[in-house]
Amino acid sequence: VQLQASGGGLAQAGASLTLSCVASGDTFSSYTMGWFRQAPGKEREFVATIRSGGGGNTYYADSVKGRFTISRDNRKNTVYLQMNSLKPEDTAVYFCAAGRPILSSLAYEHGYYYWGQGTLVTVSS
Repeated sequence: VQLQASGGGLAQAGASLTLSCVASGDTFSSYTMGWFRQAPGKEREFVATIRSGGGGNTYYADSVKGRFTISRDNRKNTVYLQMNSLKPEDTAVYFCAAGRPILSSLAYEHGYYYWGQGTLVTVSS
């Protein structure tokens, strides 16, 4: 599986951006898809994830809950991250990832097998 993330850019605080991640292959629907981010000088951290299957349960980091929404379109092999009310602290390189993590590993990198190249989001105050 190859992942290609896009949609990053420069935004002002309070604005919105939508990230997209397109996956190759025909098994996209079977993967849990996640978004992680890495701010300058910091470790990569979990942002959001959406599980495979009809339920498509979603989970969010506390820092983005209520502002970000993850969704997926299995027909387009694409996962999205709608980011509203952006804050300067959201500035980071955002990575999409695919895997089959167990419930307790949803927010951890080791649960994901495939990673995109990252897209930079910069939020100015």
